[in-house]
Amino acid sequence: MTLSIWRFSHLILAIVSSLFILLASITGTILAFEPLSNQLQSYQINENTTLATTIESLNKRYDEIMTISTDENNFVVASVITSEGDNATFYINPETGEKLGELIEKAPLFRFTTNLHRSLFLKSTGRFIVGLVSFFLILMAITGVLLIAKRQGGMLRFFSKVVNENFQQYYHVQLGRWFLIPVIIVALTGVYLSLEKFSLLPESKITHTYPEDIPEAIAKIAFSDFELFKSIPISEVKNLEFPFSEDVEDYFYLTLKDKELLVNQVSGEVVSEQTYPIVHRLSQWSLWLHTGQGTIVWALVLALVGIALIFFIYSGFAMTLKRQKSSVKIKNSFKKDEAEHIILVGSETGSTYKYAASFYEALLAEGKSAYISALNTYTTYKKAKELTVFTATYGEGEAPINANKFEKRLASTSQNNTMAFSVVGFGSLLYPDYCKYAEDLDQLLQVHPNFNQKMGLVKIHNQSYEAFYNWVLAWNNSSGEQLQIVQPIEKIDPKTTRRFSVVKRTALNEDATFLLQLRPLKRIAFQSGDLLAFKPNKDEAAREYSIAKIANGDILLSIKKHDQGLCSTYFSGLTKGDTFTATIKSNADFHLPKSKAAILIANGTGIAPFLGMINSNKKQRNIHLFWGGRTKSSLDLYAEVLQNALNTRKLTQLFTAFSQEQSHKIYVQDVLLQQSDLVAAHLKNKGTVMICGSVAMQTRVLAVLDEITTSQLNEPLSTFEARSQIKMDCY
Repeated sequence: MTLSIWRFSHLILAIVSSLFILLASITGTILAFEPLSNQLQSYQINENTTLATTIESLNKRYDEIMTISTDENNFVVASVITSEGDNATFYINPETGEKLGELIEKAPLFRFTTNLHRSLFLKSTGRFIVGLVSFFLILMAITGVLLIAKRQGGMLRFFSKVVNENFQQYYHVQLGRWFLIPVIIVALTGVYLSLEKFSLLPESKITHTYPEDIPEAIAKIAFSDFELFKSIPISEVKNLEFPFSEDVEDYFYLTLKDKELLVNQVSGEVVSEQTYPIVHRLSQWSLWLHTGQGTIVWALVLALVGIALIFFIYSGFAMTLKRQKSSVKIKNSFKKDEAEHIILVGSETGSTYKYAASFYEALLAEGKSAYISALNTYTTYKKAKELTVFTATYGEGEAPINANKFEKRLASTSQNNTMAFSVVGFGSLLYPDYCKYAEDLDQLLQVHPNFNQKMGLVKIHNQSYEAFYNWVLAWNNSSGEQLQIVQPIEKIDPKTTRRFSVVKRTALNEDATFLLQLRPLKRIAFQSGDLLAFKPNKDEAAREYSIAKIANGDILLSIKKHDQGLCSTYFSGLTKGDTFTATIKSNADFHLPKSKAAILIANGTGIAPFLGMINSNKKQRNIHLFWGGRTKSSLDLYAEVLQNALNTRKLTQLFTAFSQEQSHKIYVQDVLLQQSDLVAAHLKNKGTVMICGSVAMQTRVLAVLDEITTSQLNEPLSTFEARSQIKMDCY
């Protein structure tokens, strides 16, 4: 497994601080429910009520008022002396002065959790660790942003669609983007509060200057008539301390959110006003943002942040362990100067190695001398006759971390022999720089005097095994070899495994293609575009078929029988009533959008999921189908279904291409180009284009679509891919 500096930094920070972040996340999530539970109390205030109104209301009910304040929940608290002469402190209605309830005591669970969250019960040492971990969390957020930006193809595509490779990876990125700002806020405020506890911030205390000249006797104004008190909403008051005596030298001590005031108790004039320094305001904001006190919405966000952080720890380590588990460790059977076949790999996460290793093992099985290594190890190879490169692309068309020195090594290294070369690129069409590094490397080798191109560049979308298998077949044809690669066997999820009964099977048409209608014996949720995975025996890898959902919840498959195909041969021999076991796999990225018009493009058996999608079009949205086959009779298998769809307006238009009906071959991409105005208008109006069929067809169709969007819309196709308007499931 290879790691970039940012991924390495991200991982090291996570390893060092994961236990403490986990504790902080769990306790933080629990503490977020304290302000939530407090806000459910019926002590809310009318923020428009003035301080003067509250004083007047309390004066009518109690003999003496000592303080009026608002607590962290924004509830108003009054400390008074009752008519019985008792001191009492309680929540009040600021408008009427009515007692609402006793002060809320901190629950034992929240007291325990607060101490654990703040200091891990380690006092100053614990506070230091918590502050340091908060700082590490900021660094992790920064490195995470850089990793996402690299992964998505640049900062401008930071919020573009995420390729769903697996559950942990997908939601690690998605939640990372959604909670980026809240996580940084929590981490920054945690650091700030820790610095404050260690007195590492500037002093925020203020000092009042008391007047030296005592004013002459003036008419006393009722407290509730002070113009200052009339102008201040009770929601702005942190604390109002009443004078101890009626002596004019005793003042009201009024604390607001941004300043403190000394107020003359006779005239109501402000004798001293001191504004809090910025450090004090930052402390207030940090405490509020870190605890969510006084607000349901932000407290709920903080609870979700805690849950998200727990998931980040789980998914991050799950992805790391998965990469380590899936990484291929290869021990070369031949030294580099003994091998005739050199295989070089470029991979950021190690996933490309499994394909290179499969090819390497197949060469050895055929008695060939082969050597496999990373692109960065490129050097002289004394007996080498052929170079095969398997490489991914990282970020914005860049080389993976173990290939970033290859270009310099290529320029400075001379080979004894001229080698044939082939390049296989791995990537996702959802990224604008799809297989860009493979393209660059292929160009470098083409102009290099030591290399002759054996096969043209092949690009493999989403690590499609079928596409890789087809490349190996092409390599065999070019080399006169019979390499046999072994597909990795995936575990089948028993929760989605069902018995299926055959409802109908058509006869083979002239293309050796047939339809198979199946009915699950137990109910299972699925949609057209999902996959049916079938294993002919337990030792074989599962073969996946894109499915159509038709009437009665049945499944319709379109299958081409291959002479050596285990699955297609098995299915072609089934009869009505036969049963077998298979698994339904969700393929959410290839579902028909519910509210958008669609252009569906397929060749051969790739039409299968589209038959179900068309069948489900009960609202008669505009759906245009482009389909390519060999001859007109190739369409007979689907003609009845398609004609019925046209008659009921479930299908708006059908465009066909038959490659063998005329001397000049016409393919589906040619018909697509003829309808370029329709395609351009469709994409401009935010319609969806879905492609299903062979990878070769997909490549040619994408090239035509890019030509259409570039010439008519002045936008590359990648713009529409980024908007999730292009969906593909090709093999």
